[in-house]
Amino acid sequence: MPYILRAVKIRSKSSYNDSRMHISNIARSLWHLFFPHTCAGCGNDAISDKQLLCLSCITELPLTNFHLYAENPVQHIFRGRLPVSYATSYTYFSKGSLVQHLLHEFKYKNRKDIGTWLGHRLGEALKASPHFAQPDALVPVPLYRSRERKRGYNQSEVLCSAMANYLNVPVLENIVMRNSPTESQTRKTRIQRWQNIEGKFEARNLSSFGGKHLLLVDDIVTTGATLESCGRALLAAGPVTLSIATVGFATK
Repeated sequence: MPYILRAVKIRSKSSYNDSRMHISNIARSLWHLFFPHTCAGCGNDAISDKQLLCLSCITELPLTNFHLYAENPVQHIFRGRLPVSYATSYTYFSKGSLVQHLLHEFKYKNRKDIGTWLGHRLGEALKASPHFAQPDALVPVPLYRSRERKRGYNQSEVLCSAMANYLNVPVLENIVMRNSPTESQTRKTRIQRWQNIEGKFEARNLSSFGGKHLLLVDDIVTTGATLESCGRALLAAGPVTLSIATVGFATK
């Protein structure tokens, strides 16, 4: 008799667990119906709640693999203009591309989760690089305060926060700032970009960072005018070593 009661209890427990799982699956299905989780790239809803991009979009990302090469096109942008230890970008950026869509959603649609995901990927790539030295700290390219208030966040700070998890280094958010607003760089020539951004950054005294290696981070590099101006302010403020990393490398 005790064996029969034990078998009944086991079957009852199993049925109870099956019922709970069934109810949970129904609840998840209803939640997905009314609040669908979709791919941030293409809108496909056939992904789990833990995924940002579907497999197709992840495969489509145009990775540069510049972190695998000490000499690369981003490094060449700053040659003769700014003394950097290394420079790299995670993906190629072009108009109408998946990367442009993701960065637009990140910067203008409050999709900080996209920035966190991209920052993780960039940090992971740098940590695995056989050529680039580990930085001592990350420095986000600052926004002018009115623009940051309007947007609600600085996209470069979001990237740095995510990268710091992989690189295990601090983020220095307040050592450089924009001292005046600038017009959008989007439709400007290389010379116009430099004229628009020249002298717009100011860094506090970095004497306490003597000999430290700072990694300057931004979302995209096109002509390099913004990063060059910001980098010059950092180098003028103290005896530091400078490197550069961005998510996107704009192609012509």
